[in-house]
Amino acid sequence: MQFDPAQLAALSAVLRHGGFEAAAQDLGLTQSAVSQRIKALETRAGAQLVTRAKPCTGTEAGRRLAAHADQVALLEARLAGDLSALAPPPQTRIRLALPADSLATWFLDALADLPDHLFDLSIDDQDHSADWLRRGEVLGAVTAQPDPAPGCDSTPLGALPYVATASPAFLARHFPSGVTARALDRAPMLRFNPKDRLQHLWIERVTGARLSPPTHGLPSSEGFVQACRLGIGWGMNPLPLVAHDLATGRLVALADATRIDTPLYWQTPRLMAPALTALTRAVKRAARKHLAAPN
Repeated sequence: MQFDPAQLAALSAVLRHGGFEAAAQDLGLTQSAVSQRIKALETRAGAQLVTRAKPCTGTEAGRRLAAHADQVALLEARLAGDLSALAPPPQTRIRLALPADSLATWFLDALADLPDHLFDLSIDDQDHSADWLRRGEVLGAVTAQPDPAPGCDSTPLGALPYVATASPAFLARHFPSGVTARALDRAPMLRFNPKDRLQHLWIERVTGARLSPPTHGLPSSEGFVQACRLGIGWGMNPLPLVAHDLATGRLVALADATRIDTPLYWQTPRLMAPALTALTRAVKRAARKHLAAPN
């Protein structure tokens, strides 16, 4: 099945801007023209592609088609660069999935090396970010899953260390007799979202017990650290984000010898590997600089 590039561009613009009016301004078209292109594309695809709300979002089929459009644009840009060394390749958009903690600690260093690309980043748990690749919605993913998604390559990047941290006042209040299973079952805990199992994994390693502490949901890497500083709860924080706080005593580790090193992997579609060479090189360079060496 072939798709009209102009219609695909309209779809990408609507999903990127979250609405038809902004997409029309971006493309230099009328809002009616954008709407007509989307309707024609939906007819061609035989499925609804855009959920018309505020903001507009893509259906599963819409997100896959938008990712397909990005792949085509990236391949065409690479071809243009190969055919004419004098003309700069057109700016291309690359959609990626990665954990929030990678974004907060090291991944932006990789993107800084690629000024000729635009990036759309989708945030998901490290155990689930590869699902975006399986659905065909992104061109690359940082994931904790070593096994490659179908049709993809998986490259070890290193490990991001996590430390269970809390404020000194929180530790004194909730763990006066030490970090015990009884105390952990009662102390307020932080969790990024329902997919986040790091805190429970740490509890099991330290105590051997499966507990259900009172839990705050806090989907922000930087907010996680600040919540620990303010004594709202304890949580697993990436060591690069809290190293200074631990050194100055603003935060303390709940158990000095127990940390969790989370191995990370870079996965990309095998067929897109040549077009993604520069990005993969930049990701590996940033990982070598910021992550612990893989085991």
